[in-house]
Amino acid sequence: MLTHVVFFKLKDRSPEAIEVTKNVLTNMEGKIPVLRHIEVGTDILHLERSYDIALITKFDSLDDLKVYDTHPVHEEVKAHMKTVLDGTSICVDFVS
Repeated sequence: MLTHVVFFKLKDRSPEAIEVTKNVLTNMEGKIPVLRHIEVGTDILHLERSYDIALITKFDSLDDLKVYDTHPVHEEVKAHMKTVLDGTSICVDFVS
């Protein structure tokens, strides 16, 4: 199993804007066959160093992660993220 974790910091850090993006990410569930697990969480501490949203996804293999990366549903999510991100996201990928 491969775990893919991504952290996002948004330009608009209001609860409403964060909820919209959380819903965009959560909407991938059940729409990408290689996506075995998805969890989306929002930050509760709101510290200066905090990121706003964490995305945790799981795949059977690195090849499946590559399929996910170019899937049309994920492409739509990436387009949304480009409009709301404050800079770039950060990620960690590991065998779990």
